[in-house]
Amino acid sequence: MWAPAREKVQVLVDGTAYPMRRDGAGWWHASVADAGPGSAYAFLLDDEPDPLPDPRSLWQPNGVHGASRVYDQNAHLWADLGWTGKQLAGSVLYEMHIGTFTPEGTFDAAIEKLDHLVRLGIDMVEVLPVNAVDGPRNWGYDGVGWYAVTENYGGPDAFKRFVEACHVRGLGVCLDVVYNHLGPSGAYLDRFGPYFAGNNIWGPTVNLDGPGSEVVRRYIIDNALMWFRDFHVDALRLDAVHALRDTRAQHLLEQLAVEVEALSVHLGRPLSLIAESDLNDPKLITAREGGGYGLTAQWCDDVHHSLHAVLTRESQGYYADFAAADLAGLAHVFTRAFLHEGTWSSFRRRNHGAPVDTRRIPGHRFVAYLQNHDQIGNRATGDRLTHTLSPGLLACGAALLMCSPFTPMLFMGEEWGARTPWQFFSYFPDENLRNAVREGRFAEFAEHGWGDVEVPDPNDEATFRDSKLDWDELNQEPHATLLQLYIELIALRKRFPELSDPWLDDVEVDVSEGTGDRTVVLHRGRLRLLCNLGQAEVTLELGQRIERILLASEPVEALGDAITMGPERFAVVMVA
Repeated sequence: MWAPAREKVQVLVDGTAYPMRRDGAGWWHASVADAGPGSAYAFLLDDEPDPLPDPRSLWQPNGVHGASRVYDQNAHLWADLGWTGKQLAGSVLYEMHIGTFTPEGTFDAAIEKLDHLVRLGIDMVEVLPVNAVDGPRNWGYDGVGWYAVTENYGGPDAFKRFVEACHVRGLGVCLDVVYNHLGPSGAYLDRFGPYFAGNNIWGPTVNLDGPGSEVVRRYIIDNALMWFRDFHVDALRLDAVHALRDTRAQHLLEQLAVEVEALSVHLGRPLSLIAESDLNDPKLITAREGGGYGLTAQWCDDVHHSLHAVLTRESQGYYADFAAADLAGLAHVFTRAFLHEGTWSSFRRRNHGAPVDTRRIPGHRFVAYLQNHDQIGNRATGDRLTHTLSPGLLACGAALLMCSPFTPMLFMGEEWGARTPWQFFSYFPDENLRNAVREGRFAEFAEHGWGDVEVPDPNDEATFRDSKLDWDELNQEPHATLLQLYIELIALRKRFPELSDPWLDDVEVDVSEGTGDRTVVLHRGRLRLLCNLGQAEVTLELGQRIERILLASEPVEALGDAITMGPERFAVVMVA
């Protein structure tokens, strides 16, 4: 255990204290002969009375404040030894929160729903953070035990069973990890050494470039490698990398990409790193040979914001520029990925982003979505698009996403138009902290202009329960029809290579917006996606003979090179 500034350290094993010896680098060592898997241990620092859990604890069965337990990573007998991995390119992702994915909210219960994802056509499941967090429920972004899997979902053994069950069904697993901050309760790292470097809006940040940062960087990188190596995950989604403050010549993200690539070669399967970034900086996903960091992909909020503004006509906050650009903006992001490429952002009141070299950066390096946990959960009432859009527009949005040149991602329940909200929830045992979370949340929404909207109390268990999926909806209308459309759209994407072709220079988008006219025509090779987003019937002339209609949300009429569509409909056609 690393504690470079401490004068005395003891390890408390099953109630007995053992002295530890310090080496020249600040690492403390002790050997306890009778300790083994299941043994409880904690550290006593100098003369402080309270024992602290291991910063690298693999198992915290009694919560983040309790003693750590010895955990044997090799005890699980994996049944996925024939798994050769899942590359991100060409995949369709599905984001889920284990606690609200099923009524039980556990890994084992989630396993029972995996066949639904196989039927849907999903390739990779993206799981919100699962590391140890204080309290019985949380989104996962307040984690403090980065190496331990929360007992709320079943602990480390249950997570391994979940990953294994995914692999047996051909599903890859992407795990959301948070390295830019720690949660507000149970973050004891600074008691051991110089792990912290101030705070950001979410909590303590880590020391990536100051004195002692070599060990701190190792703490992060070793954690990432552990998920790939010991838990067999296929990808990591890196939360809010723009909040990683690193001034060293080799940024942590590049160092991580280098080491993950080495592990990938050793394991013989693809390993992916997906960044969430607010920078609109293509350097993250530019190959290292081209001077970039070499990450596999990044979330693309600009695609989301444009789709959301076009479909809902919302224009508040960061949607303002996208609403102003409207369909022309949608055409831009479908061919450029970013709307802001070093251009003015009215929300930020400055220029934002940098241009994407579309000749060298393929579209599959951008993960695109209609909805995700942030874009639903950070709305005042956690309302989904289902609460705003008609079934017709929901279907049009799905078609635009699935026919795009990007890597598509769904948020759990989106495929059937779930009507359950997904709200912000947490519960810290400390009452003062609960009050601070409640007041901070209410103040945040007031600042964003939600007015008199009643914001659910994040501490109330009902807020958590209301956010659980209702699986009975699958067999009800209009949910069943939308689900079938999603299944057919994903199958179409996988059947025709034109739809997964990632080169943005080959994408063309024709839009028309005027009085009663609101249409999008997306060109993908010989395929055309036609969307009538307006309220009136339209006839679109394509200039090429329509050979056949591959899929339509509702009946359409095609004759020669023209197609007539009712309002809020889409059709995918092949032209001669």
